[in-house]
Amino acid sequence: MKCTSAEAAKMIRQLNEELGIILQKESASKVFLAAVGEDIEELRPAYDYRKTQEEIAQIRKKIRTIKHALNQFNISQKVGDMTIDEVLVYLPQLQTQRDKLSNMVGRQPKRRAQSMGFGKMSSIIDYEYANYDIELAEADYKKVCEEIGRIQAALDVVNSTVQMEIDL
Repeated sequence: MKCTSAEAAKMIRQLNEELGIILQKESASKVFLAAVGEDIEELRPAYDYRKTQEEIAQIRKKIRTIKHALNQFNISQKVGDMTIDEVLVYLPQLQTQRDKLSNMVGRQPKRRAQSMGFGKMSSIIDYEYANYDIELAEADYKKVCEEIGRIQAALDVVNSTVQMEIDL
C-alpha cells in the first residue's frame, strides 16, 4: 500500500488506540470474582485467550511494519540537503538554540542584581552585565526562528505529499 508519512503516523495512532481498547477489554475480563455459592459459569465474562493474543500480535506486527517503513523513508527521503532523519535531530537542536537566544535577547545590558547575605538584604549594590552584544544575539534569534519555520514547512510538504510503500 502507498501512503504519506503523515498518513502512516495516523495509522500508527489508530492501531495503538485499537490495541489499547483490546488490552483494556482483556484486563477487565481475564479474571473475575465470584462468591462462594454463586454460579461461576453464569458470572464468567466472555474472554477468548487465544483469539485475544492473536489480535494483539497482529496489531503489534502492523505497527512494527509501518514504523519500519517510516524509518526507512526517514533515512532515505531528503528535505533540502538533509534526510528527514537528520532534520528530526536538527530541529530540537535549533529549538534549544532558539530558547537560549530568547533568554539572551530579553536581557538588559546592565541590571541591578539582588544581593542577599545570610538571609538579609545586603547594603552592597551589585550589577549584572551582559557580556555579549544583545543586538547580535537578537539577529541570531531571528535567523534561528526563520530556519525553524523554513525546515518545518519543508518537512510538512514532504510528510503530506511524498508517498512510501508499506507491505501490510
